[in-house]
Amino acid sequence: MIRNFKKAYLLLSPSLFWLTLFLVIPVIFIAVISFTTNGDFGGIIYEFSLKAYSSAFSSLYAKVIWQSVWWALIATIVCLFIAYPFAYFIANAGKWKNLLLLLVMVPFWTNLLIRLYAWIILMNNQGVINNVLIDLGFIKEPLALMYSPGGVILGLVYGFLPFMILPIYSSIEQLDKTYLEASEDLGAGPVKTFLNVTLPLTFPGILAGFIITFVPAISVFVVTDLFTGGKLLMVGNVIRDAFLVEMNWQLGAALSLLLMILVLLSLLIFMRFTNRKDRKFLV
Repeated sequence: MIRNFKKAYLLLSPSLFWLTLFLVIPVIFIAVISFTTNGDFGGIIYEFSLKAYSSAFSSLYAKVIWQSVWWALIATIVCLFIAYPFAYFIANAGKWKNLLLLLVMVPFWTNLLIRLYAWIILMNNQGVINNVLIDLGFIKEPLALMYSPGGVILGLVYGFLPFMILPIYSSIEQLDKTYLEASEDLGAGPVKTFLNVTLPLTFPGILAGFIITFVPAISVFVVTDLFTGGKLLMVGNVIRDAFLVEMNWQLGAALSLLLMILVLLSLLIFMRFTNRKDRKFLV
């Protein structure tokens, strides 16, 4: 028993060392910085202070945090509704499966910044979309596709859609088809089979997709920078500016910790909800 424990510890030690060095220690450092005092020219004075948290809980930053959660949640839900049927189609595409998976993976090979610039060409007032709609007579004035919450959500969906497709596809691909056949043999139609068999059994993929889509979506700042020119902000923009522009490390650290706590609470609520739904489906 002891020998097996030592072997397991030896196998885990590189991962534990890596996580400690690049996750645990930085988080502890950020937590300590958030309770210090801001010195001149961005210096850090190691004197206990709650000023950063009083600023972080002000109405201005609370509005930005809520706005970020709301936009990221909408974008994640939209990604789910787009990704699930597409992943289901890929899983049942036969010989075209590998090609479709390759098309999903291609965006990972290109920097998000470059991909978003392509959308700017399409979405601006003199862009392709507005020009086509005006030429076809559907609109008389250009639509405000950019510099709006809708544009931000579109950018988030475009940027993180593959993060939702891949885990759902993996879950559907591993689905035991005998369950579907048994449901059909018992007289269930396609809709009932999907709701009572396919959907509950693919919930792990949905949960994984939700997590790895929502977490980066709530903290990204490049989408708002490019699509709104900084007129609309997400919490990622505020944290970046606190560290790099205002040189207020205490505020940036406090907002970072609050964001981590908020993300963890959101995921716990979602996991609790999905577990209840899963049990309901299986009853």
